[in-house]
Amino acid sequence: MRTMIRGAAAFVTATAAVFALSGTAAAQPADVWAGCPDGAVCIYPQDQNPAVKPSNIYYSYGAHNLSNQFGRHWVLNNQYGGASASLCTGSGGRGCGNPIAQGTGVYADLTPINSITLNRP
Repeated sequence: MRTMIRGAAAFVTATAAVFALSGTAAAQPADVWAGCPDGAVCIYPQDQNPAVKPSNIYYSYGAHNLSNQFGRHWVLNNQYGGASASLCTGSGGRGCGNPIAQGTGVYADLTPINSITLNRP
């Protein structure tokens, strides 16, 4: 009888653990990449490696001026539909470098960077 009760208790505990873990996994959507929401371009704090929690999140197309961004930062492009992003040395999206493709990121020195653009596909 004791063996049967222990077995039942172990089964209940294991079942509860499976439900608890599956609930945790479902709490964060699969389209969030390193804390960067789907459809966004994210900049992470200086020297945060690996990228975990973004300090700047951009959703709208066009140029976004940066301030107080020095040293090396991860910049992740979690946009969709072929949209890209570019790091630019000038303000207002002037002097942009090579585009960062959707689903990719760069670990870049943002000291000379003054703006970022989110580019339509």
